[in-house]
Amino acid sequence: MDKNRQLLSRIVFLGIFVVAIFVIFWLGQALSKDEEVQAELDYEAGKATLVEYADFQCPACETYYPLVKQLKAEFGDKIVMIYKHFPLQQIHKNANLAARASEAALIQGKFWEMHNIIFEKQKEWSDSTQASALFTDYALEVGLYKEKFLGDVGADTVYDKVNDDYQEGVRLGVRGTPTFFLNGKKIINPRGYDEFKELIERALQ
Repeated sequence: MDKNRQLLSRIVFLGIFVVAIFVIFWLGQALSKDEEVQAELDYEAGKATLVEYADFQCPACETYYPLVKQLKAEFGDKIVMIYKHFPLQQIHKNANLAARASEAALIQGKFWEMHNIIFEKQKEWSDSTQASALFTDYALEVGLYKEKFLGDVGADTVYDKVNDDYQEGVRLGVRGTPTFFLNGKKIINPRGYDEFKELIERALQ
């Protein structure tokens, strides 16, 4: 009788273990599919769509900035560039403010102008205690209305946009910056412009 109970207990335990493994596997598959769908949201058929999760204060992002800019210049309308905010606030104290400054510029139709000047002057504002004043100077330099810019930088909608980008990146498995998705698929960061260009050409085929 005891042997039968032991056997039954083992069978029940094995059954529970198998079910648990199946559930874990199913959840993993579901999450993977969800991440893939999220990435595909930014895919535009017929073009090479490059989504970049980046941090304006990140030195590596600043290194990739001219490569991405050159790609846009060479491929023109064949490539769609989408910038997503992923500020690493624990190590980059001015990253979130920089992201909000670019979003405030977007409201006035000058996102890419602000994006460019922020990267080009990264060394100037990166560790500065006067970053806010510097971003305001950049805003004026690219032709923004000062009072509107200052109001938008602190607006809840701008905070939410930066945070939404960051949370989306977390869901997609972004762990560092820059992280690129090409036509909805995460890629290994190219080692130079030629390698980057080749990836874009393949995506257009």
